[in-house]
Amino acid sequence: MNMPSPEKTKIVIVEDHPMFREQLAHLISKEPDMVVCGEADNVRDGFSLIKEMNPAIAIIDITLKGSSGLELLKDLRAHEIALPTLVLSMHDESLYAERAIRAGAKGYITKHEASANVMVAIRQVLGGETYLKPRVMSSILHRVMNGGRTTAQPIDRLTDRELEVFELIGRGQTTREIGARLRLGLTTVDTYRARIKGKLNLENTARLHSEASRWLQHRE
Repeated sequence: MNMPSPEKTKIVIVEDHPMFREQLAHLISKEPDMVVCGEADNVRDGFSLIKEMNPAIAIIDITLKGSSGLELLKDLRAHEIALPTLVLSMHDESLYAERAIRAGAKGYITKHEASANVMVAIRQVLGGETYLKPRVMSSILHRVMNGGRTTAQPIDRLTDRELEVFELIGRGQTTREIGARLRLGLTTVDTYRARIKGKLNLENTARLHSEASRWLQHRE
């Protein structure tokens, strides 16, 4: 008598780079107990897909078409969709891990990690645990225990989207390039640049570029 096959764990991928999305789906498909049940490259489609497919976990990138992956995390929480989420991003943990956890993610791992580590992160989040590198976890706990006072930096005044723009400025991208990367109009990017200068007390564009570059080099 043939026993019925156990139902596979359903996973949704929200990632805007087709090649990486394909590689990740292939990696997951090699696991005997997992299946990718849907893919999306933006917040709106990702949210709809998650509601439709009711997966066991969603793997979400920070940089998506249009709104940030952090906005998708916040949308899920606002709609009380209790879905474990793992952020898998090109951004170093020091840039976005804490913001992702605050937004509702259960784990954060970079795309530079080996495939085996990615699968460890997925299974750990599926198991109800939080996945972070020990040094990142220690840094976040230190901040929480000290009420955010001892490690607070001017950069913390920036919103998640402003931080994205600030990072891209630090990487030498122009307003047009940032707009294309984030799917934003040039006027919108200029507005973000002005807000960043105001929040960081930077008197001109030259200081903005210098500070963004210096900050990024320090973080990396």
